[in-house]
Amino acid sequence: MVGFPFVRQDFAIPILDISEETHRQVVVAHGTENVYQGQVNTVLMDDGKTLYAVWSIPHGGWCGPMKKSVDGGMTWSGLLPTPEDWRKVRSCPCIFRLTDGDGVERLLVFAGKGELCQSVSEDGGLSWTGLRPNGLPRHGANVTILPIENGSRHLLLTQRDSRPVSAPNEMGLTVWQAISADGGLSWEDYRVACEMPGADPCEPELLRSPDGAQILCLMREETRRYRSLMMTSEDDGRNWSAASELPAALAGDRHMSCYAQDGRLVVAFRDKADPSPTRGSYVVWVGTYEDIVNGREGQYRVKLLHQYGEAWDDCGYSGIECLPDGTIVATTYVKYRPGPELNSIVSVRFTLEETDEGIEARKELDPFL
Repeated sequence: MVGFPFVRQDFAIPILDISEETHRQVVVAHGTENVYQGQVNTVLMDDGKTLYAVWSIPHGGWCGPMKKSVDGGMTWSGLLPTPEDWRKVRSCPCIFRLTDGDGVERLLVFAGKGELCQSVSEDGGLSWTGLRPNGLPRHGANVTILPIENGSRHLLLTQRDSRPVSAPNEMGLTVWQAISADGGLSWEDYRVACEMPGADPCEPELLRSPDGAQILCLMREETRRYRSLMMTSEDDGRNWSAASELPAALAGDRHMSCYAQDGRLVVAFRDKADPSPTRGSYVVWVGTYEDIVNGREGQYRVKLLHQYGEAWDDCGYSGIECLPDGTIVATTYVKYRPGPELNSIVSVRFTLEETDEGIEARKELDPFL
């Protein structure tokens, strides 16, 4: 595939920049000259105000750091105790709140490179099991999970490096899936969900259509020959459409999504569109589910945080939660200020009412938007 033309990723929707509005920012964990706070993920509890955040140190490094907020992410605890063996597992922890078919709720953390490990809490995050292999291979990066079959089972997608040992320089990332019938305690039916000749689909994100009938999967495309990718399922993941390109406004890495209270979709990611004035920084896209599946650009983008430093695109793995009052809390790892400090874990808080107003103000200044 050498010489495949690079796909330009122009888009026309407006961009609102709130990255300098520091009153919106909450630092969950400060980076220092020696400590690099790595890829983070969050989960919102059923009370609508308790959040957990987990991350790694350094980039793709050991897992273990965890903090808790009881006020919707305004303030955070110190580091919580986690099992010592978490520190032996590397790469991008992800945290989920899963309820099994009998109504039992558990928190689960997934991490690992080479093999996927998981840890379980059955007391709301007060105590955890060790991070133990669950039988699934894993290349690294994220895990995404969605309830299926009316919540009786769960669908998990993750990426896998399918390159043969004899040809390590060949591209070969694919997306695989597994099913749990016991609330995430065990997994079966491990199989390919997406492979695309000439492309490297990875870092999947699952979300369900507003009417519940369809599942959408957003994916990074690592060769950069294509924009980011998508596929859909009409039968809870038993079958998937062929992968196709996302609209240019969603070109990026590690998409994470939530629905706002008005039904619009908010998708956070590291911007990889080219050209883009926010390329390499942490952004969100605002639009509708129908915009994505119909190939439309959506309404607008918002630049949440600027990535400073030599590693100009080292951000974007994140969590995104919508609180009961409509506040959206988007949390990422990022070098958010100039200086010698390495990446920190930082949240940005906003509502769509605020960003809508910001876009309208921009339109008044620039009628061509």
